[in-house]
Amino acid sequence: MSNTTLLLLTLLLPFGTTIVLLGVRALPWSHENATRILSIASPIIVALSMVTLFVRYDSPYTMELFSWIALGELFINVELYIDALSLVMGLFITLISALIFIYATAYMRHDAGYTRFFIYFHLFLGFMLLLVLANNPYMMFVGWEGVGLASYLLIGFYSRDLANTRAANKAFYLNRIGDFGFIIALGLIFVQLGTYGLDWSALEQSMSELDDPMLIAIGLGLFVGAMGKSAQIPLYVWLPDAMAGPTPVSALIHAATMVTAGVYMVVRFDFLYTLIPDVGLFIATMGALSALLAALFATFATDVKKILAYSTMSQLGFMFAAAGTGLYDGAIFHLFTHAFFKALLFLGAGAIIVALHHEQNIFRMGNMRHFMPIVFVSMFFATATISGIPPFSGFFSKDAIVAHLFLGHYYGLWAILMSSAFLTSYYMFRLFFTLFLAPSPTPRQTILPVSLTMQWPLILLALGAVGNGLWNIPTFMGGNAAMHTFLALSTPVHEVAHTTEWLLSMGSALVALLGMALAYRHYAHAMRPPKEARWRWLIDVLYIDHLYHALFVRSLRALSLWFATYPERLLQRSVYTLQALYWQGAHLLQRLQDGRLQTYMFLFAIGVALLSLMLLAQLKGWL
Repeated sequence: MSNTTLLLLTLLLPFGTTIVLLGVRALPWSHENATRILSIASPIIVALSMVTLFVRYDSPYTMELFSWIALGELFINVELYIDALSLVMGLFITLISALIFIYATAYMRHDAGYTRFFIYFHLFLGFMLLLVLANNPYMMFVGWEGVGLASYLLIGFYSRDLANTRAANKAFYLNRIGDFGFIIALGLIFVQLGTYGLDWSALEQSMSELDDPMLIAIGLGLFVGAMGKSAQIPLYVWLPDAMAGPTPVSALIHAATMVTAGVYMVVRFDFLYTLIPDVGLFIATMGALSALLAALFATFATDVKKILAYSTMSQLGFMFAAAGTGLYDGAIFHLFTHAFFKALLFLGAGAIIVALHHEQNIFRMGNMRHFMPIVFVSMFFATATISGIPPFSGFFSKDAIVAHLFLGHYYGLWAILMSSAFLTSYYMFRLFFTLFLAPSPTPRQTILPVSLTMQWPLILLALGAVGNGLWNIPTFMGGNAAMHTFLALSTPVHEVAHTTEWLLSMGSALVALLGMALAYRHYAHAMRPPKEARWRWLIDVLYIDHLYHALFVRSLRALSLWFATYPERLLQRSVYTLQALYWQGAHLLQRLQDGRLQTYMFLFAIGVALLSLMLLAQLKGWL
């Protein structure tokens, strides 16, 4: 099978499965088995296609499908593009998605919306692959909006619960705000460069011809889109509420699809951000602040899925800090390792939630290691990885970012991310020790068994979380930095002694171990819920949701009510005024047409007098 066929199969299979499942759902007989087979087979075939492409990869190539829009100067082709960056992204998206799909077949097995769930799931995967494989920013935007639609459908999957519908709407609205920035950037690209043949290579050549203000406007517009999609300050408030959907949805959104899109987009436009380093520094600063703020939120959160959601926001902040300062391959490497340990954390949490009858408060769990040993071990690996404990993969990817910031003299950003790294280790081990070591506050006679179908994907993800860092061990540790070589992205090189690099790595590891030790002391032996009154401001996420609600929701609602009522009153007044004018005019005409000869002669005399005056004026030249 040729690479072209494999690439086409990779993209079209999720969309084709969506269409087939729509047909299956319309059948009158039970269709759970058919849905189960299709839902497992489709992502596995897609993942195998991407693995085969990865093995065969030699050099970038483009696959032209058809002309989508040809209208005057607006000319957009549907083309797929494979290079090292899109291949790495596609590889982990499909691998992680395949495992999440398998897990979801057991998690959703008894749900009434089983087939509908997998229709949305496949749609999500298809649009994410389109976003990654698109050969121009306009087709990327189609995939960008598609994952937004699919996330809306999945977050609000349990639509009979009003809270879930509100969470889906919130995610949709905030992402549309971010997407408005993306649209402005696309509009500026079109106005300045046109759209004929603007694939990635042509864009890279054309961008250098634009002046700095235009480049800055385009770069900021694109990053506003990334703020919304990847939940960075200030457009992050949708992310915790997005946990309303089923747990496999959370895993897919956070590990393999939606929130990764913003980082990918910034790295894909590396040729643009290299030209505007000030915008890159702004991106890095917003990423670092997002990492620290989310870590603070997670430290005091009590809902297991919201803790993991804030951890996603924080880890994405690390990636943006790397990409904004030019470490593009470091951002992708951390995105790669993050996909494995974040999927593992969400799926492990989902298994516990199911076993405890959908309980999500970590301080009502506890002592689960005896009941779920596979989940216990896999969650330990995932927690150690996200915390940056050596030799797990998260240590290598996180250490590369913080070391780059220090060696690049971004000392303020380095200090913020080191603080975030300490808090990450603390709140993640707080979560782990509370779930598995602390004594349970409730009896454990009613724990539900967890299907093996939900457990063995955890084992595979744990292997990935532990070992995929070996792919990019830095040279000073004896590795060959294979991902750096494979991606071949423009990356700053710091000429420093290996001793300095070792000291930085040891400091990073020490900070992670310190966070773990502190969490063990506080939470391994007793339940210690946060004191509500003392930390209310952090538990309520600094009241930022309340601020947004007051500034935007209430004001827009009041404006909407004004528009809904005032125009109606204005129209009524206009109608009454016209009616009054009509009656006044009718009354005047009625008085003029009274049927009396004297009235008509009087009016005739007035008319003759006026005509005579006009003729006299013309003769005298007055007019």
